[in-house]
Amino acid sequence: MSMSKTDRLTAFATWLARHWPPWRRPEWQWPQWLAWDGSRETAIVPKHSISGRALVSVIAIMTFLASLTVGAVTMVIAAASEWQSDVSREVTIQVRLIAGRDLDASVRRAAEIARAAPGVAEVRPYTKEESTRLLEPWLGSGAALESLPVPRLIVVQVMPNRPPDFAALRAALAAEVPGATLDDHRSFARRLRTMADTAVAIGVAILALVLAATVLSVSFATRGAMATNRATVEVLNLIGATDGYIAGQFQRHFLLLGLKGGAIGGGAAMALFALLSLLGGSVFGRAGNEDMAAMFGGLSLGLGGYLAVLVQIFVIAAVTAFTSRQVVQSTLRTVG
Repeated sequence: MSMSKTDRLTAFATWLARHWPPWRRPEWQWPQWLAWDGSRETAIVPKHSISGRALVSVIAIMTFLASLTVGAVTMVIAAASEWQSDVSREVTIQVRLIAGRDLDASVRRAAEIARAAPGVAEVRPYTKEESTRLLEPWLGSGAALESLPVPRLIVVQVMPNRPPDFAALRAALAAEVPGATLDDHRSFARRLRTMADTAVAIGVAILALVLAATVLSVSFATRGAMATNRATVEVLNLIGATDGYIAGQFQRHFLLLGLKGGAIGGGAAMALFALLSLLGGSVFGRAGNEDMAAMFGGLSLGLGGYLAVLVQIFVIAAVTAFTSRQVVQSTLRTVG
């Protein structure tokens, strides 16, 4: 007489209770009626479920937002570093018009003093027309600018490894060229550093919020999965399965979900940055966008940015797996 389904489950549970774990008994073998092979093994947590797909979507969205944050912070830091490097390689001398003095003669004398200073690589005085064009973006073009006492600028390129003595250069200019001032752009460099540090702080705060939201989502999903598969977990506990074994099954399941969601979100973010990099030239080539191109370098993320996004995918997957394991172990200790 054939066994019923209930009798088979009872016999299987009794056999496992006597022989668990099987690999510790060299004489063990599976019951013939079970006809087990490796392809018929079932996981504690179903691989395909509505809650699993929802969690993948949440992780993908969180990873996408985090990747956008990492990419934006990376571009801001790279742009600020490039600007600081450019600023540190040059200083500016401004010569104002003084009553009773020839402005062109004052510019020539200031240029001679700058060339004679040690550590100066190149000196380039701006003409009156060039100095006037620098004001056109703010004051507009027109004949009215010609009548204004526009200061003349002298751009001084300095040697990176041996910068000049700016205090001595200021003193020489003040003594021989009234109306001449030296700007080494230190205040501008400090503002750039402050901007970069602020961007990093905001990025870290956003990443912390994204990770916190991911941890909460995984915690609720893990508790839901445990509630759905409560009977299976109880049977495993009954036949002697350790908490570590059960937690490992959930950890493996949620690790795969984290990798899948992270790959979707991170891949979408990298594709978006690659598209913006390809379209950057055409977008910034339009009128009025030159300043954006100079500030962000055409929205190019760079190899370091792509590597950061890639590392972030694995970090989120690891956080997902670790959170799931901790929730399962905490729940089992509470139940036990």
